Amino acid sequence: MKVHVFLCSILTILSISSANDSNKNKKKSWRDKDIRDMTDADLENLLDQWEENEEPLPPDELPEHLRPSPKIDLSQLDVSNPDNVLKMTKKGKGVMMFVDVKEDVSTDQAETIMRIWQSSLQNNHIIAERYPIDTKRSVFLFREGSQAVDAKNYLLEQPELSHVTLEGQTYYRDKRKNKETKKSQKQKKSEL
Repeated sequence: MKVHVFLCSILTILSISSANDSNKNKKKSWRDKDIRDMTDADLENLLDQWEENEEPLPPDELPEHLRPSPKIDLSQLDVSNPDNVLKMTKKGKGVMMFVDVKEDVSTDQAETIMRIWQSSLQNNHIIAERYPIDTKRSVFLFREGSQAVDAKNYLLEQPELSHVTLEGQTYYRDKRKNKETKKSQKQKKSEL
Protein backbone atom coordinates (compact mmCIF):
# COMPACT_ATOMS: atom_id res chain seq x y z
CA MET A 1 0.00 0.00 0.00
CA LYS A 2 2.86 2.37 0.80
CA VAL A 3 4.29 1.77 -2.67
CA HIS A 4 0.96 2.58 -4.27
CA VAL A 5 0.63 5.88 -2.34
CA PHE A 6 4.25 6.73 -3.13
CA LEU A 7 3.73 6.17 -6.89
CA CYS A 8 0.54 8.24 -6.91
CA SER A 9 2.25 11.10 -5.14
CA ILE A 10 5.18 11.03 -7.58
CA LEU A 11 2.80 10.99 -10.58
CA THR A 12 0.82 13.89 -9.09
CA ILE A 13 3.98 15.92 -8.56
CA LEU A 14 5.19 15.22 -12.12
CA SER A 15 1.86 16.17 -13.67
CA ILE A 16 1.71 19.43 -11.67
CA SER A 17 5.28 20.37 -12.62
CA SER A 18 4.67 19.61 -16.31
CA ALA A 19 1.51 21.72 -16.25
CA ASN A 20 3.46 24.63 -14.75
CA ASP A 21 6.16 24.28 -17.39
CA SER A 22 3.60 24.31 -20.18
CA ASN A 23 2.03 27.51 -18.76
CA LYS A 24 5.44 29.18 -18.62
CA ASN A 25 6.28 28.14 -22.17
CA LYS A 26 2.87 29.16 -23.43
CA LYS A 27 3.11 32.25 -25.63
CA LYS A 28 1.44 35.38 -24.35
CA SER A 29 -1.68 36.26 -26.27
CA TRP A 30 -1.85 39.66 -27.93
CA ARG A 31 -4.36 40.79 -25.31
CA ASP A 32 -1.85 40.29 -22.51
CA LYS A 33 1.02 42.12 -24.25
CA ASP A 34 2.20 45.60 -23.54
CA ILE A 35 1.35 47.97 -26.42
CA ARG A 36 5.06 48.58 -27.03
CA ASP A 37 5.66 44.86 -27.55
CA MET A 38 2.85 44.34 -30.07
CA THR A 39 3.55 43.42 -33.66
CA ASP A 40 1.69 44.80 -36.66
CA ALA A 41 -0.52 41.70 -36.72
CA ASP A 42 -1.43 42.22 -33.06
CA LEU A 43 -2.35 45.85 -33.77
CA GLU A 44 -4.48 44.77 -36.74
CA ASN A 45 -6.33 42.29 -34.49
CA LEU A 46 -6.87 45.04 -31.94
CA LEU A 47 -8.21 47.40 -34.64
CA ASP A 48 -10.54 44.71 -36.00
CA GLN A 49 -11.89 44.08 -32.52
CA TRP A 50 -12.34 47.81 -31.97
CA GLU A 51 -14.29 48.28 -35.21
CA GLU A 52 -16.27 45.05 -34.84
CA ASN A 53 -19.42 46.58 -33.37
CA GLU A 54 -19.31 49.96 -35.11
CA GLU A 55 -21.91 51.00 -37.63
CA PRO A 56 -20.70 51.09 -41.24
CA LEU A 57 -19.93 54.49 -42.75
CA PRO A 58 -22.51 56.06 -45.07
CA PRO A 59 -21.54 55.82 -48.76
CA ASP A 60 -20.67 59.52 -49.08
CA GLU A 61 -18.06 59.22 -46.30
CA LEU A 62 -16.34 56.15 -47.77
CA PRO A 63 -13.16 56.52 -49.82
CA GLU A 64 -13.86 56.80 -53.54
CA HIS A 65 -12.68 53.29 -54.39
CA LEU A 66 -15.11 51.77 -51.82
CA ARG A 67 -18.19 53.80 -52.78
CA PRO A 68 -20.91 52.01 -54.72
CA SER A 69 -21.16 53.12 -58.33
CA PRO A 70 -24.14 55.34 -59.10
CA LYS A 71 -26.83 53.70 -61.18
CA ILE A 72 -26.96 54.88 -64.79
CA ASP A 73 -30.39 55.16 -66.37
CA LEU A 74 -29.80 54.06 -69.95
CA SER A 75 -33.18 55.40 -71.05
CA GLN A 76 -32.05 58.96 -70.28
CA LEU A 77 -28.62 58.51 -71.83
CA ASP A 78 -28.17 60.34 -75.13
CA VAL A 79 -25.47 58.28 -76.85
CA SER A 80 -25.20 60.74 -79.75
CA ASN A 81 -23.70 63.37 -77.41
CA PRO A 82 -20.34 62.21 -75.96
CA ASP A 83 -20.41 64.95 -73.31
CA ASN A 84 -23.64 63.57 -71.82
CA VAL A 85 -22.22 60.06 -71.80
CA LEU A 86 -19.11 61.31 -70.00
CA LYS A 87 -21.21 63.23 -67.47
CA MET A 88 -23.34 60.19 -66.66
CA THR A 89 -20.51 57.69 -66.42
CA LYS A 90 -18.18 59.87 -64.33
CA LYS A 91 -20.78 61.08 -61.85
CA GLY A 92 -19.40 60.72 -58.33
CA LYS A 93 -15.92 59.72 -59.49
CA GLY A 94 -12.69 61.66 -59.57
CA VAL A 95 -11.46 62.87 -62.96
CA MET A 96 -8.22 64.55 -64.04
CA MET A 97 -7.99 67.01 -66.90
CA PHE A 98 -4.71 68.27 -68.38
CA VAL A 99 -4.79 71.91 -69.43
CA ASP A 100 -2.14 73.52 -71.67
CA VAL A 101 -1.68 77.22 -72.37
CA LYS A 102 -0.50 78.51 -75.77
CA GLU A 103 3.24 78.69 -76.36
CA ASP A 104 3.28 82.45 -77.00
CA VAL A 105 2.04 83.20 -73.46
CA SER A 106 4.79 84.04 -70.95
CA THR A 107 5.39 81.88 -67.88
CA ASP A 108 4.10 84.50 -65.45
CA GLN A 109 1.01 85.12 -67.56
CA ALA A 110 0.37 81.37 -67.78
CA GLU A 111 0.38 81.02 -63.99
CA THR A 112 -1.97 83.99 -63.61
CA ILE A 113 -4.30 82.71 -66.33
CA MET A 114 -4.50 79.25 -64.75
CA ARG A 115 -5.38 80.80 -61.38
CA ILE A 116 -8.07 82.94 -63.01
CA TRP A 117 -9.53 79.87 -64.75
CA GLN A 118 -9.62 77.95 -61.50
CA SER A 119 -11.32 80.85 -59.71
CA SER A 120 -13.83 81.24 -62.53
CA LEU A 121 -14.71 77.57 -62.34
CA GLN A 122 -15.15 77.76 -58.58
CA ASN A 123 -17.36 80.82 -58.97
CA ASN A 124 -19.59 78.64 -61.14
CA HIS A 125 -19.67 75.93 -58.43
CA ILE A 126 -17.28 73.66 -60.32
CA ILE A 127 -14.75 72.54 -57.75
CA ALA A 128 -11.34 71.90 -59.29
CA GLU A 129 -7.99 71.46 -57.60
CA ARG A 130 -5.11 72.69 -59.75
CA TYR A 131 -1.66 71.10 -59.72
CA PRO A 132 1.02 72.70 -61.93
CA ILE A 133 3.05 70.17 -63.93
CA ASP A 134 5.08 72.49 -66.10
CA THR A 135 5.30 76.25 -66.57
CA LYS A 136 2.44 76.18 -69.07
CA ARG A 137 0.66 72.97 -68.10
CA SER A 138 -1.51 72.00 -65.14
CA VAL A 139 -3.73 69.18 -63.98
CA PHE A 140 -7.22 70.08 -62.86
CA LEU A 141 -8.64 67.44 -60.51
CA PHE A 142 -12.41 67.19 -60.20
CA ARG A 143 -13.78 65.16 -57.27
CA GLU A 144 -17.15 65.18 -59.05
CA GLY A 145 -16.30 63.92 -62.54
CA SER A 146 -19.49 65.16 -64.17
CA GLN A 147 -18.27 68.73 -63.62
CA ALA A 148 -15.24 68.13 -65.83
CA VAL A 149 -17.35 68.37 -69.00
CA ASP A 150 -18.65 71.83 -68.06
CA ALA A 151 -15.11 72.90 -67.17
CA LYS A 152 -13.82 71.61 -70.52
CA ASN A 153 -16.48 73.59 -72.39
CA TYR A 154 -15.60 76.73 -70.41
CA LEU A 155 -11.86 76.33 -71.01
CA LEU A 156 -12.30 75.77 -74.75
CA GLU A 157 -13.80 79.28 -74.96
CA GLN A 158 -10.64 80.88 -73.53
CA PRO A 159 -8.33 82.49 -76.13
CA GLU A 160 -5.11 81.65 -74.23
CA LEU A 161 -5.85 77.90 -74.21
CA SER A 162 -3.85 75.57 -76.42
CA HIS A 163 -5.62 72.30 -75.67
CA VAL A 164 -7.31 70.20 -72.98
CA THR A 165 -6.95 66.45 -72.45
CA LEU A 166 -9.85 64.74 -70.71
CA GLU A 167 -10.18 60.95 -70.39
CA GLY A 168 -7.59 60.33 -73.10
CA GLN A 169 -9.34 62.63 -75.59
CA THR A 170 -7.59 65.85 -76.63
CA TYR A 171 -9.73 68.90 -77.38
CA TYR A 172 -8.20 71.90 -79.14
CA ARG A 173 -9.51 75.41 -79.06
CA ASP A 174 -9.19 75.47 -82.85
CA LYS A 175 -12.06 73.40 -84.35
CA ARG A 176 -9.95 72.27 -87.31
CA LYS A 177 -7.41 70.59 -85.05
CA ASN A 178 -10.24 68.74 -83.27
CA LYS A 179 -11.40 67.26 -86.59
CA GLU A 180 -7.83 66.30 -87.55
CA THR A 181 -7.31 64.59 -84.18
CA LYS A 182 -10.52 62.58 -84.54
CA LYS A 183 -9.46 61.46 -88.05
CA SER A 184 -6.03 60.35 -86.82
CA GLN A 185 -7.61 58.43 -83.92
CA LYS A 186 -9.99 56.65 -86.30
CA GLN A 187 -7.03 55.71 -88.53
CA LYS A 188 -5.16 54.28 -85.54
CA LYS A 189 -8.20 52.21 -84.57
CA SER A 190 -8.64 50.92 -88.11
CA GLU A 191 -4.96 49.90 -88.27
CA LEU A 192 -5.41 47.74 -85.17
